[in-house]
Amino acid sequence: MLAVFEKSIAKSPDALKVSGDSEAASALNNGFLATHFATLHPGSVTVNLGSSGFMAYSLDKQNPLLPRLFAVVDDIFCLFQGHIENVAVLKQQYGLNKTANEGIIVIEAYRTLRDRGPYPPDQVVRDIQGKFAFIIYDSSSKATFIAADADGSVPFFWGTDAEGHLVLADDRETVKKGCGKSFAPFPKGCFFTSSGGLRSYEHPLNELKPVPRVDSSGHVCGATFNVDVETKKESTGMKKVGSAADWSANY
Repeated sequence: MLAVFEKSIAKSPDALKVSGDSEAASALNNGFLATHFATLHPGSVTVNLGSSGFMAYSLDKQNPLLPRLFAVVDDIFCLFQGHIENVAVLKQQYGLNKTANEGIIVIEAYRTLRDRGPYPPDQVVRDIQGKFAFIIYDSSSKATFIAADADGSVPFFWGTDAEGHLVLADDRETVKKGCGKSFAPFPKGCFFTSSGGLRSYEHPLNELKPVPRVDSSGHVCGATFNVDVETKKESTGMKKVGSAADWSANY
């Protein structure tokens, strides 16, 4: 799976960008990375999100234990890879029918948050048990919601291209094609939102501290993010918003 979001939609952390990275490309220019993905995976599907970017997926060479899914509900798009163990519990919690798959469940969890649900985001993601990585784009509010499980079970990478756009994929080489050295594994046990940036759902009271990532050749390649045990956030509760606003623009 692959997604590229325009920098005004999802601003990647500054720490991912390697200064003077001559290998980074412009992922959105003339459909560069979308074309590359389609060439690697004949029969893949690309969803054009207009000026916001694009999402793409393929069932080619997927791990049968960590399948890829694509789902759309009411202008909310979801790329999901992996499997959820407590599917039955979550279907009941969100009032979904028996045919709902993991992608639909994740969309419903996001929509519950967006519409001022009773739980904080970190609790909602923590309630999803299993091996997973997912990317959500809400076209109605132009917001993203991205997360990976606490063990990093699914290969999942993110990076910054030459123009500062956010690139995400389950394939390291695809992210590297667009981002050069400005990429890293997506932090396990974390979620990322357009308005709130990167946060740990395992340690919601703590800040995340970027640490430069060095490859086997000694080159800096993006950054990893570790929980800063000494720095506490002021609050993790949902902000109260008016009826004209929604969660995704206020968190």
